Amino acid sequence: MATRKVILIDEDECDGCGKCVPACHEGAIQIVDGKARLVSDVYCDGLGDCLGECPRGAITIEEREAAEFDPEAVRRHLEGDVGEGREAEEELACGCPGSATQVIERCELQDKMGEPGEKAVVPSRLTNWPVQIMLIPASAPYLDGAKLLIAADCVAFSLADFHQRFLEDRILMVGCPKLDNADFYRRKLAQIFIQNDIKSIDVVYMEVPCCFGIVHLVHESLKESGKDIPLTFTKIGIKGDVIQTARDGEDGEG
Repeated sequence: MATRKVILIDEDECDGCGKCVPACHEGAIQIVDGKARLVSDVYCDGLGDCLGECPRGAITIEEREAAEFDPEAVRRHLEGDVGEGREAEEELACGCPGSATQVIERCELQDKMGEPGEKAVVPSRLTNWPVQIMLIPASAPYLDGAKLLIAADCVAFSLADFHQRFLEDRILMVGCPKLDNADFYRRKLAQIFIQNDIKSIDVVYMEVPCCFGIVHLVHESLKESGKDIPLTFTKIGIKGDVIQTARDGEDGEG
């Protein structure tokens, strides 16, 4: 085994913020038990794109014996196929306890409006965890056969009836096309579309120009996956109104 440069993560300094994860375009870093970890040497090119993203300086470059960087293994890894290094990834798949995949069961009792004289309680319609695109694994059990709701981060804060109007019977994925790593999102969504039988995709975004990026990302991811999945786009105003809803191919931005 040859000696080469790979990243070294100081666990004592790492606070698990996750900023390094999308910075690694090869997908070599994951958050495990609240700390950033190198998934496999074969995914690390040793160039250190992630170094500048760590606010605590926990990532450095070291020179040691390591398996050669394998671009083909990286390609398979990003597409979700089994390849060299996959075994190590599966061992680390538990991740941070707070981001473990969960199906949230909703029962009829939660839909009741409370006792007479009490103020009505609007129940949550969320049925999956986590909800961040960055944290949802492509192999999450709730994705296969799902109706996806891909929402920009700000939507749920602007739209008062977000749960009742959009979330019923859908799997939620949220992200910000302006502040987050768009290329990472594109690859992650394409991987999800490839690996799962997605029934439909509803994209909800804000009227501000930068937010339309999430529509573009979904289009690109779907094209990359080669799948034909029904798409609906809904634009939300900053005052909380629904401005436009369109199916893919209809008039309008979607």
